[in-house]
Amino acid sequence: MSDAASEIARLSAALAAQTARAHAAEVELAQARALASCTQAMIRELKLEIAKLRRDKYGISSERRARLIDQLELQLEELEAAATEDALAAEQAAAQDKASTVRAFTRRKPVRKPFPEHLPRERVVVEAPTNCTCCGSDRIVKMGEDITDTLEVIPRQWKVIQTVREKFTCRSCEKISQPPAPFHAIPRGWAGPQLIAMIAFDKYGQHQPLNRQSDRIAREGVDLSLSTLADLIGHACIALAPIHALIARHVLDGGRLHGDDTTVPLLARGGTKTARLWTYVRDDRPWDGGAPPAALFHFSTDRRKEHPTRHLAGWHGVLQSDVYGGYNDLYLADRSPGPVRSALCWSHARRKLFELADIKSIARKGKKVAEEISPIALDAVTRIDAIFAVEREITGLSAAARHEVRRQRVAPLVKDLYDWMLAERARMSKHNPVAKAINYMLDGTGRWEAFTAFLDDGRLCLTNNAAERALRGIALGRKSWLFAGSERGGDRAAFMYTLIVTAKMNDIDPQAWMADVLARLPDLPVSRLPELLPWHWKSATQMGRIAA
Repeated sequence: MSDAASEIARLSAALAAQTARAHAAEVELAQARALASCTQAMIRELKLEIAKLRRDKYGISSERRARLIDQLELQLEELEAAATEDALAAEQAAAQDKASTVRAFTRRKPVRKPFPEHLPRERVVVEAPTNCTCCGSDRIVKMGEDITDTLEVIPRQWKVIQTVREKFTCRSCEKISQPPAPFHAIPRGWAGPQLIAMIAFDKYGQHQPLNRQSDRIAREGVDLSLSTLADLIGHACIALAPIHALIARHVLDGGRLHGDDTTVPLLARGGTKTARLWTYVRDDRPWDGGAPPAALFHFSTDRRKEHPTRHLAGWHGVLQSDVYGGYNDLYLADRSPGPVRSALCWSHARRKLFELADIKSIARKGKKVAEEISPIALDAVTRIDAIFAVEREITGLSAAARHEVRRQRVAPLVKDLYDWMLAERARMSKHNPVAKAINYMLDGTGRWEAFTAFLDDGRLCLTNNAAERALRGIALGRKSWLFAGSERGGDRAAFMYTLIVTAKMNDIDPQAWMADVLARLPDLPVSRLPELLPWHWKSATQMGRIAA
C-alpha cells in the first residue's frame, strides 16, 4: 500500500506540474497574441500618422490620399479594439495563475489628449477612512489626494421654454396693458434657434436624412414627424435668406473664382436622373489677399452650359476650373461686361498622366508593372511635381512675391515641360494613352495659354483644389441621402451648403453659428446684417471670449 500511495502521490505531482505548465503556456499564448495585436495597431497608427504628416507637409491631399487616410483610420479603429480585447484577456489569464513565472504583459496605451479645460468638473469624493488601516488609531490627518479624471457625457436634454407676457389692467381707464410679443426665429416661435440649426446641420452637414432624425428624436421621448422637421428646414431657408444673399454678393465681388460641379441623383419617374450641384469659391488666402473665403452653390437638373453662364452673369474676372466646355460662353470676346479669363487646373492634367504611371494601382490589378507602366508618363509626372514643389513654397506669400518666384523658377520648368511634351507627342501615335493625356494640356484654342495663366498673375493658383474641397462633403453625403427628392429640394441643398461650407472655410462651427444667427436676426436692423457673416461673427465671438 505504501508503494501504491507513493505512486499516486508521484502521479498527482506530475499531473499538477503538467497542468501548471499547460496553464503557463496558455498565459504565454495570450500575452503573445496581445503583443501581436498591439504591434499591428502600432504599425497601423504610425502609417496613419505618416500619411497625415505627408498631407500636411506637401499640401492639399488628393482624393486618393484622402481615401487612403479614411481607410487607415477604419483599420486602426478595428485593430485598437482587438488589441484592447487581447490585452485584457492576457491580464485575466495572468491573474488566474498567481504562481506563474511568466512576466506580465503591459500594453502601450493609446496617447490621449488632456480633457479640455472648459468642461465642467464634478467632484465625487470617496468616503475617507476614520481610522488608520494599519494600527486602527483615529489620529489621522489628510496629507493629499489622488484624482482620476473620467470623461462622461450627459444625453441630449430637451426642454420647453415658456415665454410669458403678463397682462395688467388699469383701475382708472380699465385698459389692458401687456408687453409686445418678442420676435422668434420662425412664426409662432414653436421651435427654438438651437433646434432649427441642429436639424438643418444634421441634414446637410452630417448627411442625416430627416426620417432618421425623426426616429432618433422619437427614441429620446419627443414626437416630431418627418413633415414637421421638413417644415423647419423651409423656415430656416426663409429666415437665413438675407445672410445667403450677403455671402453670394461677397463671392461674386471677387476678381478670381474657382468653379466646379458634381453629380447629384435627382428623383424622377421610374428611378433617378443625374443632376448637378455647382460651386464657385472665393479663396484669396493662397496669395494673402485678405478677403475672407466663401463658397456659393447652385443646383441644376442637367449640365448644360447655360447654367454657369446664368450663375456668373454680370461677373468679370478669372475663373479657375477644369476644361469643361460649358464655361466657354463666359470666355467670348463680345460678352458683357467683358470676357472672363480662363485659368485651368494642373491637378486634372497631372491626374491623367499619374493614372498611367501609378505603379501601385497597376500592381493591384494583377498586371505586370514592367509591361504596363509608362516611362513617358512617369517622366511627365516627375516634371510636373517639380512645379508643384515650388508652388508649395510660395503659398501664403503676396501676389507680387509669388509672381517673382514664378518668373525666376517656375517659368523655366514650364517651358522645358512644354518643349518636352511637343517632342514626345510627335513620336507617338495619336491613339496612345499618353498622347491623349498630353493633348489634354496642348489641344484646343487657348488651352496652353489657360494652363500657363498663373505665371503672369500672382493671385492665381496652380490647381482648382479649392472648389474640389468645397464639393467633398456632397460626395460623402450622396452615400447617405441617396438622391434629391425634387428640384426645389436641390435648390435648398445648394442654399444650405453655401452657409455650411462658408462657415467651415472660416473655421467656425456651422451649427453654433446658424443657431446664433437665427436667434439674433429678428431683432437686428438690416444695416447690421453684415455683422452676422461668418468672418465677422468669428471675430466678435473671439473678442467676447477675451473680454469675458
